Amino acid sequence: MNLPRKIIHVDMDSFYASVEQRDYPCYRGKALVVGGEPHQRGVVVAASYEARKFGIHSAMPSRIAYQKCPSLIFVPPRFEVYRAISAQINVIFKRYTDIVEPVAFDEAYLDVTQNKLGLPYAITIAKLIKTAILTETNLTATAGVSFNKFLAKMASGINKPNGLTVILPEHAQDFVEALPIEKFHGIGEVTATKMHNLGIRNGLDLKQQSVADLVQHFGKVGHFYYKIARAEDERIVEPNRIRKSIGAETSFIENLSEPELIIHELEAIAQTLQHRLESHQALGRTITLKVKFGDYQQITRCKTMLTSIRGANLIFVVAKELLAVIDLENRSIRLLGISISNLDRVAEPMGIQLNLFEYS
Repeated sequence: MNLPRKIIHVDMDSFYASVEQRDYPCYRGKALVVGGEPHQRGVVVAASYEARKFGIHSAMPSRIAYQKCPSLIFVPPRFEVYRAISAQINVIFKRYTDIVEPVAFDEAYLDVTQNKLGLPYAITIAKLIKTAILTETNLTATAGVSFNKFLAKMASGINKPNGLTVILPEHAQDFVEALPIEKFHGIGEVTATKMHNLGIRNGLDLKQQSVADLVQHFGKVGHFYYKIARAEDERIVEPNRIRKSIGAETSFIENLSEPELIIHELEAIAQTLQHRLESHQALGRTITLKVKFGDYQQITRCKTMLTSIRGANLIFVVAKELLAVIDLENRSIRLLGISISNLDRVAEPMGIQLNLFEYS
């Protein structure tokens, strides 16, 4: 009989913004975003909790963030600082297990089923990690503990900031059944709206759907939805996962048909992607544009360059060229995405990460 795994998901609290508030006391307690200035047509990379109260979030155009909060402070990102702190946090993780799967600078899964100190309870390890992070970096982290990655991720989102939540096997079904569908990891705004239209509003509703129905409505990812509705997730924590691409995408609550709006959103996505490339010290040569239409037809177009692609402007120019060859007449767009593959160089902050697009 296989014993339940012990998985911890650690998520730093508003990491980039918290680092800036830590290093510059004048920013503490104030609405702050890390990202480009509104007049530069920048995007929000990260928002402090004070800024989030105004409805500001990452990937939002800076001009919209400024409209929501005119007193908002804009700070340029310092990726070399975030990278160094991320490496410092990774050292803390490795005191307990070598089975660490980084998701980004600020997030990682740990499998502590068999841990270096022989501690019987994952919650004990999570508490020790949180304390060490606070003591050694003066930053807070939130942790989720459970027997699979999906539930650990869900648990870490419950009591932010500086929280700790455990979902035990005997409580998993009740937790998932009561969870609002828009809170599920892997279900974005557009997919949640579609589920609401199908009468699926929580985990219990999702559980009552057959796998055939979910695949019919959502494609292959329907299999994933079927399993997580039952608190099932067999994915292992992978410490040596090889990164193949880096991407960014946006799903729109209302489909886009105006050319100017489409181009504006494409430019914002290019800037978000450039920030992600910088955060991972990654360069690549192939740009792929992903377009999903209002009727759910999805197409991709790609272009490979002779040299590495550098800068948001070039990403935007190439993506716009790829968009220009797509027939948009009398069609609306529900999702746009840009990714870069054929990576030439990938640094490891906490580690390396596969790009995960929103399931929709």
